[in-house]
Amino acid sequence: MVDIKEITGVKITPFALMSSSIHAVLAFIAAIIIVLTFGLIAALIPGASLFAAFISLLGIGIIILYPLTAFFVNILYTFVVALLYNGLAGRVGGIKLGMEGDEVRSIPVVPAALILSCISAIITFIVGLYMGLGGSVVLSLISGIIPLAASSTGNATIESMFTGAGMGALSGMWAVFWIILYPIVAFIMTFIVTALFAIFYNIIIPKIGGMKLIFAESGDAFELTNIPAVPLALSLSVVIAVLGAIYGFIIGVLTGDIVAAIIMLIMYAISWFIMYFIIFALAALIYNFLQTKIGGIKLMLQ
Repeated sequence: MVDIKEITGVKITPFALMSSSIHAVLAFIAAIIIVLTFGLIAALIPGASLFAAFISLLGIGIIILYPLTAFFVNILYTFVVALLYNGLAGRVGGIKLGMEGDEVRSIPVVPAALILSCISAIITFIVGLYMGLGGSVVLSLISGIIPLAASSTGNATIESMFTGAGMGALSGMWAVFWIILYPIVAFIMTFIVTALFAIFYNIIIPKIGGMKLIFAESGDAFELTNIPAVPLALSLSVVIAVLGAIYGFIIGVLTGDIVAAIIMLIMYAISWFIMYFIIFALAALIYNFLQTKIGGIKLMLQ
């Protein structure tokens, strides 16, 4: 029998620390693959010893900086996400999981789509506020600097283009896009994608089995102590492969060639399945290893 559990809150520090650590390890693996790939290419090109030396030097920086950057960027991002989730869960409702023992058999569509799209809209609003105001300042500077340069060269056409109502309108359009339109688009797209993911998960999982999440009580919360890698990777990558097939078909249809649409449907489905299966399997293995070292993610379930 399926038991509906609502995630009413997230312990911020364990969530941010674990998520950032997993991203850092994955980034380290990706950095090694990037360096080895470019090193192999350089080795196969005749007379590319200078390029190979450059790649070797650059590789050291990539291997060090990429994981560090991933860790610090994600610790800030996940901290904000967890903070917003805790603030919104009591107002719009949290994500609900249909649990049958340790297996997630279903994901109610609207609760997951609503709260994740709200979080996405708020984050994009914050980013858009920065981009909108920053861009307006830059455009204002351009409108002041270029006419001065144009007037010194006697070019009246350029001078008139970057002054007056034209630059004011451009600055206003820039701000409106980033501060208003961008968050609205983010809300709509996140809602649609999350809803589609939940719908396909609910359709596919009864046939192949869902991801398994093993919890243990930890004070007033439940700690995620283990994530079996194969069920997680298989269930999520199959659902994402379906979304990839839809995306590939749409891209192909836009070219006006139905054969290209079918080819892209197949290519996206296969490539997304393989890529995300590897990513989710690695993430689960890394999580299970780190959980014993730094503790797992803690959720308030109701």
